[in-house]
Amino acid sequence: MVDVSGKAPTRRSARAHAFVRLKPEVLQALPQNPKGNPLEVARLAGIMAAKRTAELIPLCHPLPLSHVEVHVAIEPEGVRIETAVTTTAATGVEMEALTAAAVAALTVYDMTKALDKSIEIQDVYLLEKTGGKSGDYRRAD
Repeated sequence: MVDVSGKAPTRRSARAHAFVRLKPEVLQALPQNPKGNPLEVARLAGIMAAKRTAELIPLCHPLPLSHVEVHVAIEPEGVRIETAVTTTAATGVEMEALTAAAVAALTVYDMTKALDKSIEIQDVYLLEKTGGKSGDYRRAD
């Protein structure tokens, strides 16, 4: 792990994105899913994943997260996921935001795979990050 002990804790945030491409018939079947509501389960899975990122990604620092938000929304071609994570720490929360988005997307896949095996998880990326020595970043559209 990188030594961050010399860095002052500051407020840091990150937002990430993922998209799960689903066929129209799978989208229509979401409300009747026998496993439960895939959107709500994915939201909770994303929050839990953000909190456990340091256990999943070998060299990530464990961070005290002050806020995790996961938005999961149905769109005509699938499910869009956006996450937001905040901390006050000596290192950033980009990996927590990305992990939340990726695990939420994997959860949508898990909850719908019985209906279609050709589901695609796409466009997992960092939208923005604030704070830290490297400054702010915002993805250009």
